[in-house]
Amino acid sequence: MEKSVDYKKLEKEYYIPSTTPSIITIPSMKFIMIDGEGNPNTSQSYKDALEALYGLSYCIKMSKMSGNQPEGYFDYVVPPLEGYWSVNDGHFNGINELRKDKFTWTSLIRQPDFVTKEVFEKAKEQLKKKKPNIDLSKCYFGEVEEGLCAQVMHIGPYDNEPETIGKLVNFIMQEGYEEDFTTRRHHEIYLGDPRKTKPENLKTVIRHPIKEI
Repeated sequence: MEKSVDYKKLEKEYYIPSTTPSIITIPSMKFIMIDGEGNPNTSQSYKDALEALYGLSYCIKMSKMSGNQPEGYFDYVVPPLEGYWSVNDGHFNGINELRKDKFTWTSLIRQPDFVTKEVFEKAKEQLKKKKPNIDLSKCYFGEVEEGLCAQVMHIGPYDNEPETIGKLVNFIMQEGYEEDFTTRRHHEIYLGDPRKTKPENLKTVIRHPIKEI
């Protein structure tokens, strides 16, 4: 039996960085995405977004069970949840904002290369039939190419991220770059499930877009 493709293991450079910051170029990848705003800890729209993202991602993955898998399908592990973060009234790099109700976010889950717009739309139709109460109206499919970035692994509670981000920001300057939030945003990839993992053991990839000075 063929092993499921696990992008975290196949592309460790993108998902398992060191706790020491590094420079990396991120290629184009396919995603299912949802935009929203508000405090992720209290916002119902954020909870609804995750339900929709995971629902669609697993609908595509499990299409093999009905024999309706897309052309080019291969078995795989659903990639981790990711998030782009900013605020609706100014610059945000993960440190300088305590008003979580001001957050604007894009939540997203990567999809294998065989997933197309047509595959995405079919998954929406199938999921809507199975779970009609899930709002899929805000979901969209597309490709994202982050390009040149600096990244680091944060281990511990989400609220302790500013210390790790501070190290990342200092590294960026020391290496002769600067953060580039003109069209790109603060990016996090969540490798740990906060429902099952102790806060001190959570692992989060923190990634910032950069450019040469």
